[in-house]
Amino acid sequence: MRLSHLLGTIVLLAALCGTVSSSQARDTDHYQALKQFSQVLDLIEKNYVQEVNRTDLIHGAIEGMLNSIDPHSAFIDLDKFKMMQEEFQGEFGGIGIQIGVRDKRLTVIAPIEDTPADKAGLRAGDIILEIDGISALDISLEEAVSKIRGPKGKAVELTILHKDSQAPEKVSIVRGTIPLISVKTRELEPGYLHVRLTDFKANTTEDLHRKLAEYTANRELKGIVLDLRNNPGGLLNQAISVTDTFLRDGLIVYTQGRDPKSRKDETASKQSTDVNCPVVVLINSGSASASEIVAGALQDRKRAILIGEKTFGKGSVQTIMPLSDGSAVKLTIALYYTPNGRSIQAEGIDPDLELPFVAATENAEDGVDFRESSLAKHLDNPNGDNQAGKVATDAQDALAKDNQLRVGLSMVKSLPRFMQLTN
Repeated sequence: MRLSHLLGTIVLLAALCGTVSSSQARDTDHYQALKQFSQVLDLIEKNYVQEVNRTDLIHGAIEGMLNSIDPHSAFIDLDKFKMMQEEFQGEFGGIGIQIGVRDKRLTVIAPIEDTPADKAGLRAGDIILEIDGISALDISLEEAVSKIRGPKGKAVELTILHKDSQAPEKVSIVRGTIPLISVKTRELEPGYLHVRLTDFKANTTEDLHRKLAEYTANRELKGIVLDLRNNPGGLLNQAISVTDTFLRDGLIVYTQGRDPKSRKDETASKQSTDVNCPVVVLINSGSASASEIVAGALQDRKRAILIGEKTFGKGSVQTIMPLSDGSAVKLTIALYYTPNGRSIQAEGIDPDLELPFVAATENAEDGVDFRESSLAKHLDNPNGDNQAGKVATDAQDALAKDNQLRVGLSMVKSLPRFMQLTN
């Protein structure tokens, strides 16, 4: 018996029963909806101009259903599911970019640092109009990711509209191997460390603890500038454990689903890896999801000063639910809230000190001393390794080009004195 006939029989029997309860009425509505779906499926299979695959039709229906809920819920077929697992657990071929749907347009949340996308000049807020000449309008997020990824060495052409441009431009980007490196550190001055988190992968907290331990093995850590700019997020548990590194106790974040009883609190605990020095956090519009959890918690708990620009505003929690055929559903199941009960969904987190990024001009030194070690092909000191000088020069260059980083360093150095004045 066809599904449509079976459903029709069930509906008819329900109607013949006379008065039905509200629960039965809801069941009847469900059967009617399923009957309609079955009828449409039957019509397509019988009358469409070309033969179609039923599995493809059903997958397309599921994908459309999930896409109609919110920009982050999605159907993930078997191949895409494997790619997602690779992204969090191993290297993958791509251009190194995090994308999302904003105002119904495919938008760059952030390029991952030192990847082909970053080197090609893609920036947070850029709109992707086409992928290899095919319109990206109304494309699903998962389909866009699938099209942009690919084997190393093969190019993908994107038509990009920069947020400060009037006309789009085509950018050809050769795919590379995108590694799992998500923690980068650099000494800005003795005792003051720039910690850059590019995203939140399965090993982010472990790498953070390892790099901090290496630095403090023979040096005092006086302050950290925690850089979450253009960090598109990632794993929720890593955001929690990174935040726990800077807190000894208390609430980090809580999630709340549709059921009021579903609230789940995540709290910090005292551990040997705790960091107690002053912290300044850098944020911008590319800071999203997991990075907003970290920033919001440290701000609410008064553990850090936030500098930069308002964050992206993704305050929802997704979970991956595998299906029997190896595919999966990514479904939004909750919103997350900062310790003070703030939902930042579609709102973002405001910095304590708003400071737009100002790109340095080619010849501007921005107050940074110009020394012999800054000259190309300068002679090395014959009495020892010049690596320390190179590190210092790299830090000078970074500070010269980054006004937010400069202010962050100045602020983190001033925090101990400021706290004494306010106590």
